[in-house]
Amino acid sequence: MDPGIVFCPNVECPARGQAGQGHIRIHSRQDTRFLCTACRQTFAATQGTAVYRLRTSATTVTLGVTLLAHGCPWQAIVVAFGCDERTVASWAARAGSHGQAVQAHMVEQPRELGQVQAAEIRVKPQGGMVGMALAIMVRTRLWLAGEVSVHRDLPLMRRLMERVRRGAAPRPLVFCTDGFVAYGGAIRETCRDPQRTGGPGRPRRRPWKHLLIAQVVKRSAQRRVVAVEPRIIAGTAARVATLLRRSPGEGVRNTSAIARLNATFRERLAVLTRRRRALARRPLTLEHGM
Repeated sequence: MDPGIVFCPNVECPARGQAGQGHIRIHSRQDTRFLCTACRQTFAATQGTAVYRLRTSATTVTLGVTLLAHGCPWQAIVVAFGCDERTVASWAARAGSHGQAVQAHMVEQPRELGQVQAAEIRVKPQGGMVGMALAIMVRTRLWLAGEVSVHRDLPLMRRLMERVRRGAAPRPLVFCTDGFVAYGGAIRETCRDPQRTGGPGRPRRRPWKHLLIAQVVKRSAQRRVVAVEPRIIAGTAARVATLLRRSPGEGVRNTSAIARLNATFRERLAVLTRRRRALARRPLTLEHGM
């Protein structure tokens, strides 16, 4: 227990969010609780984490979540730990919600992205088909966002691009996607800023000045790719080539980075493998796993 790296979670505390100021003391080592001398309130060391108020030990939950994140099926964890399947599902839900909050806090911060690639994974749960859309920053291989939906349509792409926009600064930016037509409209509708003139009514929103969209359309025959057709949806070919040369890949228009990320997700999540017996029942399960 290190009181120098935690802060008081009380919303009414005058020192909330301040760590290393000397106002946090150890209240009970046996119960792992801290004391805030500013508001005189105690709080658990696990508050705000995925193991808060769980009867199972944090070590067991951490082991279970680690196995889930490395492709172990739920049924194997149930047998190995001797617990109920609903317990393992609650661990995954807690870890997924906590991971999503950390992702939003640390990744969704404005930065110069340069090149962003986006694609989807078709997942077959019980009773239908689900789409998992992902986006990645090519230069640093930073996973930017992910969304899950039962329909592969424009609203899914809008939600994905809204999360990407939160982490994008208004700098020259090129999107490389596959041939799905909804990408162009979602990117144009999302990457816009209001132009305030001081007049009444809602201000007009204009797209970013240096926004470029490139697509890679694959032509298939007998379930094999026979041709690749590059397209420029927004911007010029010279400008797209200039931005692509600043990213890894020697300026080639492709979606290889997001394809590797999709392969990593299929490797790490048991419900995403192509030939499997353990199917997900709800899209929320896929979202927590992601």
